[in-house]
Amino acid sequence: MKIVVLAGGLSTERAVSLVTGTGICRALRERGHRAILVDLFLGLEELPADPETLFDAADGLCPEARIETAAPDLEAVRRSRRDQSPRVFGPHVLELCQRADVVFLGLHGRDGEDGRVQAALELLGVPYTGSGYLASGVAMDKAVAKRIMNAEGIPTPKWGVLEYGPEDACRLAWELPMPCVVKCTTGGSSLGVFLPESREELRDALMQVRSFGGEVIWEERIYGRELTVAVLGDRALPAVETTPAGKDFDYAAKYQKGGAEEVCPAPLTEAEAAAAGELALRVHRALGLAVYSRTDMILDKDGQLWCLEANSLPGMTPTSFVPQEAAAVGLCYGELCEEIVRLSLGIRRR
Repeated sequence: MKIVVLAGGLSTERAVSLVTGTGICRALRERGHRAILVDLFLGLEELPADPETLFDAADGLCPEARIETAAPDLEAVRRSRRDQSPRVFGPHVLELCQRADVVFLGLHGRDGEDGRVQAALELLGVPYTGSGYLASGVAMDKAVAKRIMNAEGIPTPKWGVLEYGPEDACRLAWELPMPCVVKCTTGGSSLGVFLPESREELRDALMQVRSFGGEVIWEERIYGRELTVAVLGDRALPAVETTPAGKDFDYAAKYQKGGAEEVCPAPLTEAEAAAAGELALRVHRALGLAVYSRTDMILDKDGQLWCLEANSLPGMTPTSFVPQEAAAVGLCYGELCEEIVRLSLGIRRR
């Protein structure tokens, strides 16, 4: 098949997306597909006389992608685009997508997981992988997702939306319950998430979180074992347990070697493993997700599971959680990528 792997973009998770996209593209090419990686925002400045030849380009146009300890400089990315257009889709991106049999979405964060790219592709009649535009938007907005979880009786920590200005941060820091988590509603990869341990740290978090855009929510902090469970098709995969090497599981801990210990399958009792899988399936179905997703949760000291959030386009670098969980049931990385394509092509959009 001709496959465009769409990655990059202007999300704070741009670097993660490019590593995800590169891994997917190379895996699909190894399995005989004519796959190429296209950067959502940068696109391709020029096309050959016959654009079809791009699908046979060396190494699928994959960049030398890696994840640094800090989030990417998005202003530098904006300046690097020749046409300086503010459009989400870079030069020739949609044209190439329309030439593909399917678009594999290797995007993360805004302009990827929020449903807008899915909606554009759907309007053009272009098949794509993963959940539809509505479910993607719902899952991406943590406040909306939590409202649905509450309505469906899915256990999630107490939470609330915060509307405030800089002048209110000090007052709020003394009014909010502690311990708590402060996060932006559209963040990912632990960016825009703050875990203050004092009122002073909470005040600073309330000031900093506003720079990530979107709404801000507070959430009761639940202590316990950090688990994540993927859903593939109609089944839950084995859980992964993560133990950060440092104090918190932040962006650096997630993607830098030695930042955290990950065990898959997680050392759970049979009952705990079944409950974690069932919770992931409940969340996946409640939010209307499709093909695959990943739900992050906490198992507290009393054995209660708490859903933190769901990811409609979870990380798909070769060492990410979903590939680890798939490997635990005998599905290698390339097979997982092909299974996502197969399941996605079986969905009737609109």
